[in-house]
Amino acid sequence: MSQLLTILGLGPGDPNLITREAWDVLTHADVVHLRTRKHPTVEGLPAHLTLRDFDALYESGDDFAQLYARIVEEIISAAQQRDVIYAVPGHPLVGEATVPALLQRARDLGIETRLIAGLSFIEPVLERLQISALSSESTEDKPDDTKDAAAHPKSKIQHPRSFDPLEGLQLCDALEVAALHHPPLNPDRPALIAQLYARAIASDVKLTLMNQYPPQHRVAVVRADTITWVALHQLDHTDCFDHLTTLYLPAMPATASFEGLQETIAHLRAPEGCPWDRVQTHESLRGALLEELYEVLTALDAGDLHALREELGDLLMNLIMQAQIATEAEAFRMVDVIAEIDAKLKRRHPHVFGDTAVNSVGEVLTNWNAIKQQEHIEKGAARESALDGIPPALPALAQAQKMAHKAERAGFQWSKDARQATALRLAKVHEEIDEIVAAGDNDHRREELGDLLFTLADLADGFDIDAETALREANLKFARRFRALEKLIRERHLDMQAMSLAELQAVWTEVKRAEAG
Repeated sequence: MSQLLTILGLGPGDPNLITREAWDVLTHADVVHLRTRKHPTVEGLPAHLTLRDFDALYESGDDFAQLYARIVEEIISAAQQRDVIYAVPGHPLVGEATVPALLQRARDLGIETRLIAGLSFIEPVLERLQISALSSESTEDKPDDTKDAAAHPKSKIQHPRSFDPLEGLQLCDALEVAALHHPPLNPDRPALIAQLYARAIASDVKLTLMNQYPPQHRVAVVRADTITWVALHQLDHTDCFDHLTTLYLPAMPATASFEGLQETIAHLRAPEGCPWDRVQTHESLRGALLEELYEVLTALDAGDLHALREELGDLLMNLIMQAQIATEAEAFRMVDVIAEIDAKLKRRHPHVFGDTAVNSVGEVLTNWNAIKQQEHIEKGAARESALDGIPPALPALAQAQKMAHKAERAGFQWSKDARQATALRLAKVHEEIDEIVAAGDNDHRREELGDLLFTLADLADGFDIDAETALREANLKFARRFRALEKLIRERHLDMQAMSLAELQAVWTEVKRAEAG
């Protein structure tokens, strides 16, 4: 007869909330193994029980994966000899890393298992939040301190009308969130982050959450007897954490998720949506896509972060629209787009997501190009030329610099010595200028001018300067100065057409000096 492994839930902390089934098992047991004795329900267990816990392992210095693995092996070892009762806080299948591993090991070894449910932490937390929401109705929540009030005078707690988990409540473990760089959460839905047991964990969780949520977003630290509302950036400024602490993260007040934007665009394309959006195709959106990209570049050139935020949104809308059109045609979906680029990034960064060691940016680029070449071979599209893969639709100057860069990387170099290479490039610029001067007709001049522009793009690459950006910045500078010149001429009631070159140069110099000052 096989041994029986009973995995029992102790509930959320109040001994009165332990289930009748669990209590019946405990009253007839002799020995109970506890994952931790640090749980309020333990004090209310039947007095005759012999309790064995794993709390000493938590002080061993092992990481949690190793710690949980040791607990699993000890319980399995005991269960191979006799019937075992293993008790965990809450419900065995909610936030208990050891339980899935135990069930799998028991299944592999033919050990019979029995699960006894317990009330999880979720229900009491939702009850406290609902009470808090009801008690604060028709009142405006105040910031916690003067500094926060000055920085965010309109910051309020966003209470949902319902805390029903079926309405989109998300659940996460604090340790898992703390280990990430971006939270795995939809900001349009509320979330509970369990086991926020220490200030250090709260600090790491805060940093991860602030990669998506604004610093002033109001969150609640929920304990057995208190709820403390704070701005997210102040989460680790409090000292109210223990092993039963849960963080409540309200939804953002307006649509803020990628999924929410996808829903908006899918709605626009739906039969009841917008007539204009519904008739768009991949091809019809090409012009708008290019226009939005250049508007992003314009915002970057201007250093205008407010405009950049807006223009990135317009560009993102175009990208999602392209994916939605493909979805409707059953060609691919946005999940395919994301999965492919995510896999590509991880594949091309083995020094981050693998075990490859690199010592310089040069080694990173060498590995990157080797991986790209292997990808092309596996696709049956190996590149025969170093110039293959340069987009033909690139602006001519950017295309020229790409060609010069790829040719040099393939070995077509002026010199391996950087100074000598620069001197040779500059000499080539002068040579091309001389050839323009010597050209006998416009066709020849056009050819030589093209050679000069290509040489200048190569010179920019040698200096590690993006030629396209440099020219855009020069255009902006000229436009700014020329408009200032026009303004001065108008203010002085002069006629640009009638002014001499010397007079124009004098005003131009005045504009430059004023700008410099």
